[in-house]
This record gives sequence, structure tokens and C-alpha cells, in this order.
Amino acid sequence: MNPKCSKVFVLFLTFLSFSPVSAQTTQPLDSLGDRPEFRAFNLAQDPVVDGEIINDPIWQMVPAIDNLIQLRPNYGQPVSEKTVIRVAYSKSTFYVAVVCYDSEPEKIVVSDSRRDADLNDEDSFLFIIDTYHDRQNGFLFGTNAQGMEYDAQIDNEGKGNFNANRQQGGVIGGTNINWDASWTVRTQIGDYGWSAEFAIPLRSLRFASGNNKTWGLNFRRNISKNTETAYWTSLPLGFDMKRLSLAGKLTGLSLKNPGNLKLIPYVLGQVSNNKAVDPSETDTNFEAGADIKYSITPSLTLDLTYNTDFAQVEVDDQQVNLDRFNLFFPEKRAFFLENAGQFSVGSPGEVDLFFSRRIGIGNAGDLVPIIGGARLSGKVGQTNVGFLSMFTDDVEAAGIEKNNYTVGRVNHDFQGTRSSLGGIFINRAGLGSMDDDYNRVFAMDGKWGIGNKAEVTGFVAKSSTPGIEENDHAFKLLANYNWNGWDLRAGYTEVGEGFNPEVGFLQRTAFRKPEFLIWKAQRLKNMGNLLEIRPHVSYRGYWNFDDQLITGFLHVDNHWEFKSGFEVHTGINFTTERVLQEFTLSNVTVPIGNYKNEELQLVLITNPNNAFSLSSRTFIGGYFNGDRITNSGTANYRIGDRFVSSLTFSHSDIQLDTGDFTALVGGLRLSYSFTPRIFLQSLIQRNNVSEITSVNARFGWLQNANTGLFVVFNIVKDDNDIDLLNNQVVTVKYTHRFDILN
Repeated sequence: MNPKCSKVFVLFLTFLSFSPVSAQTTQPLDSLGDRPEFRAFNLAQDPVVDGEIINDPIWQMVPAIDNLIQLRPNYGQPVSEKTVIRVAYSKSTFYVAVVCYDSEPEKIVVSDSRRDADLNDEDSFLFIIDTYHDRQNGFLFGTNAQGMEYDAQIDNEGKGNFNANRQQGGVIGGTNINWDASWTVRTQIGDYGWSAEFAIPLRSLRFASGNNKTWGLNFRRNISKNTETAYWTSLPLGFDMKRLSLAGKLTGLSLKNPGNLKLIPYVLGQVSNNKAVDPSETDTNFEAGADIKYSITPSLTLDLTYNTDFAQVEVDDQQVNLDRFNLFFPEKRAFFLENAGQFSVGSPGEVDLFFSRRIGIGNAGDLVPIIGGARLSGKVGQTNVGFLSMFTDDVEAAGIEKNNYTVGRVNHDFQGTRSSLGGIFINRAGLGSMDDDYNRVFAMDGKWGIGNKAEVTGFVAKSSTPGIEENDHAFKLLANYNWNGWDLRAGYTEVGEGFNPEVGFLQRTAFRKPEFLIWKAQRLKNMGNLLEIRPHVSYRGYWNFDDQLITGFLHVDNHWEFKSGFEVHTGINFTTERVLQEFTLSNVTVPIGNYKNEELQLVLITNPNNAFSLSSRTFIGGYFNGDRITNSGTANYRIGDRFVSSLTFSHSDIQLDTGDFTALVGGLRLSYSFTPRIFLQSLIQRNNVSEITSVNARFGWLQNANTGLFVVFNIVKDDNDIDLLNNQVVTVKYTHRFDILN
């Protein structure tokens, strides 16, 4: 790219981003006033959960909440359609009932019936409960007019890593949608609009028992025809209901330990064949195992697992590494995802001190049998506690020994302050014949909440590995101000040359990294269809310990959001890459050198409420000692509320002085939901770099909390015959939950 053109573009973009505009009046910067409160209604009789609210005499006795406030499109205005919410509880169940009135019920959009599908692109209702009232953690539930089930576990107000490497996917955060509880929702649609009735057994939640307890609470309604979101508690721009420190209060709860002991056994049959080795040879395998879940107290749970298997889990998305550093593949296995946020310390997706994918998956992707293990997690008073111990078997063909993995975690929340202090210990101990086969990491972390607007977070860690005696440290300090549309961040991370978290994840080793972000969301008025602009600039630099800048990334951008839901992001990146040792990208050598480049970045997002929607990202500019054009994105198409499809693609045309290559990764997801609990899904993937084609097809007949019948078909084929990879595997798995204590 011509440097003069780049400078002109930056000046033009900066002028557009920060020039004065007519803005909507927002609430005072210092305070949003007192949080709303609602006293819980104790039911003497449990209602029939059928979605009928208006004519149910039990619900008509319960006081109502009807004062939701828009966050978009008309910030601070009452919700455009009447919404009536009621909350109650019995000795065993927590209930929420909502009537979503709609003056045009024929325009109600139901886009997806799959469990845990995104509810942002349709008419939906969600609520969040902070059962410990620690203003940090909670449980999120939601549904649409069709009665689909959405639940998630929220840690640290849903926060994750804001500046992941632009090449990687699946960066973890504080929202765990793979957490699945046992609960029920029923809906009805009528000429009034639609209604929903939630029944959540108390044994599915974690809370402190006692009289006159208070929970955090917030509600959200999405109205598709207006691209509208409204909340019970008013929020500053840029926030959502996961910001639990701003949630309202549900008071007057008198709760007892409901008792919770579950036995969850499974049986599995599997037939596999590697046609590249012997088309006629078929291997048959039968397995059985079980999990036990016992609530020692309503807030402290013990999980035991034996012969753990994850055959029903969806396969990883294929990625092509266009850089020198490690790719991140997120955890998808249910056992490790429950309360995962409690064990998370570090910088997600960049410096994870504990990364559960190291358990049961070898460095080369080999599956390692998990013999069994235990997890104790929950809360004692205001102190979060977690203990995990897992045993894995050996894999002789891959040279993997038996191992024990142990993690101990303590984190104390200082009530009402958004502050915490904690520590973690992580240990891998080899159980084979090798001497001194271990790796340990010790760390402390903390957060200092400064009112509702600012916080300082950080961690300091040390690893212990035989043969490594120096520079085995890592630490991070990050300050953040986030209020009224402003998001200001500045931080510093350091990872020593000897820091070695073998049960963690490092995107790169041995670096010092300063970073900052300046972000402003500005809601507009009298600007036609333009709803909001979000100008921002961010920087991150990775330096080695010889004071050399290895990677520099300066990003200047503005997001243009329209009332229709259409968005355009217009940015430019100034990059630096210093290569100290040559490496290859798809057999093309990148020589030693210091490369400085600029690239244009363009993002387009169409209205996701439409049956067809598209999001795309384009980079055009310099790349190492050459140029690249990269296009990636997702095209979504749905028919009614049962059939959903998405086509993901990433195409990079890279031309270097040392050679050219094209990297293409494509994936097609197809899903048909017979009911919210019976589905057929498939994921077909192909990339031209590894020459691997894979097919994953899954049929699920869910019962409760991700149990039920699963039939899974996998094909993995490598076009390179030398690799001898042409696997076909069919798996049938059935798992059932027995509630021994009710």
C-alpha cells in the first residue's frame, strides 16, 4: 500500500471518528441511580408450567415488573411493547413468567430452536441471576417464542480477552454457554404476542441457604422487528446484562438446601475403520462410565468421573496458521466446562495458566484416555474454592506416559467492592518410569474494583520444571475505565524465557507486552439511519528480552452501526514483524528481517434478524516481505425456526518475495431441529493447506442437562496418501441422569 495513501486514509478516518456529532442525551456520568428492587413471592402451590400466564390464577396473585428501559435503538426510553414479568419461588423451584405483548404478532421472529443458539437475532427473553450476590458471577437463562432452551454460566461479569491475535479463533471469555442445567421452559403464542414460563429447580443452581437472602437480577427483551433491546436495570452504552455489578436486586428469599445427588452413567458403542491402512479391517469398541454429582452444600458441589468419554462433542473448527505462533482451540468438553471460570487465571487465549485441553489430548492431537477424577467447586461464604484431580492413561504409540493433573484454586470476593484476591496451584505429575517428570505453576491474582467505572486486575506466576532454573516467571497488570461509552485500557504483560506452564496455554513464549485501548461509543440523534459510531485506537507490542520489537500492532478504526442492524467497520493497521529465525508458511520461506507494513481492514455485518445474513472481514496490505489479501466471514441462512445453515470461509492470497501461496479454509454447518431437544447437525470442513476434509454429523435426543441419546458419524480424510489417514467412525452413546436425592 502506498504510504501517502495510508496517511491520508488515517487522517480522514480520524476526522470522521472524532469530529463533533449530535448525540443523544445520556444519563449522568457519575451514577445511574439506585438499582431497582423486587421482593420475591413465595408460592404455597407450584403452578402448572405450560406457558399460560394471563389466565393462570396463581400468576395473577404475583406482583408484576413492567418497567423495562431501551438500550437500543432509543436509549433510555421505555420498551416499545408492553412487557410484564413475574418472579416467584417455592421450596424446590425458582420461577419466572413473562408476557411479551406485541401489537404485530405476525412479525414475531423465531430463527433457531437449537439449545443454546444465539438469541440476539430474534424475538427473545433472557434473565440473569446472581445467586451469591457477589456482583461478579451468575446464571443466564433465555428462550424464544418457540420454547428453545438457552443457559450459560457467567464468570467475572462475562469478561474475556479483548485483543486476541487476529489469526486465532475461539478465544475464551467469561460466558460459558456449554454449561447445561436441568430446567424447563414452556411458551405460548397468541394474538396478544407470546409468553414464557420458566421453572428452574433450586438443585440446579448454587446459592447460600438461609432467610431473607438477596440475589442480583436483570431481564432483557429483544424485539426483532425494531432491532430493539430493553432491560429492567438501565445500563450505560457498551454494557449488557452480564454486567452484574449494575444488576437489580431480588430480595426476601428464604432458601433451604434442596439436596442434590445425581448419578449419570453412559454406555457407548463405536465402530471405526481406517481405509488408508486396511479397508477391510474394522475395529469395534464398547465402553461404559459414569459421573456422580453431589451438592455438599447448596453452594459447594463434588463431581466424580470414571472412564470419561466425550464422543458426542462437536469437533474443532479447522484453522490454518499464517503466523509463527500457537493457534488456540477452545475447550468443548462438558465436564471441564462446568465452573471453568473458577479455575481460569491469566490472560485468556494468550497466557492461560490452566488450560483443560492439556488433559486427555496430547500435544499432537492424540486422544489420551481419562481414567477418572474428581472436582470440588463452589463457594464457602465469600470465598470461591476449586479442586481438580484427573488421572490419564498411557498411549504407547505416541510415547505418552500416565499422568496425574491437580489444580487447587482459592479466590476471595470482598463483598460489595468488585474486588478479589486469590491464588492457584497447578501440578502435572508423571506416573511412568521417568524420574523428575513433573511441572508446577504457582500464581496469585487479584482485582481492585474502583466504584462501578474502573478496575485494576493482575496476576503473578512462577513455574517449576526440572532443568529450568531462571526467568520462570510471568505477570500482568491491566487498568480499565469503562463507563458511559468510554472504554480506556492500559496494561503490561511479561512472560519470562523460562516460564513453562505445561498444563496451560501460551500463544507465544518469552515476551514483554505493553498495550492500550481508547474506545468511545457515541449514540447519535438526527443522523438519519445512523444509530451509533464507535471510534477507537488500540496498540499491542511484543518485545523480547534483548529490547527488540518482535510484533507491533497499531489499530485505528471506527464502527458505524445503523438502526437496521447493519454495521461497517473501517480501519487501518500498522504492523511490525521482526523475524529472527526463518520459518515457513505453507512451504514458502519467510527470511530473517524486520518488516513494517500497513493494511486496510473492512468489516461488514448485515442485520442478523433477517433469514439471510452475512458477516465478513477483509485485510488488504503488506505482509512480511510481500502483500496479502484475506477475506473471511460467515453466511447464515435459515428456513423457519427449524433449519439453520452457516457457511464459514477464510481465503488468503499471499504473495511474498520468496514465493506465493493461497490458504483456503471452508466449513458448512447444517442443523435441523425436530423439537428444541431433538436435532440433527453436521459440520463439513476442508482446507487446502493440510489437504484434510472432515465430516462430523450428530443426532441428539436430549433429556436433561445434555444427557440422552447421541449418534455421531465422523470422517477424516487426508488427500496425501503418505499420511495414511482415511478414518470413518460411527459412535452411539446413551447417557441418563438419575436424581437420587430430590
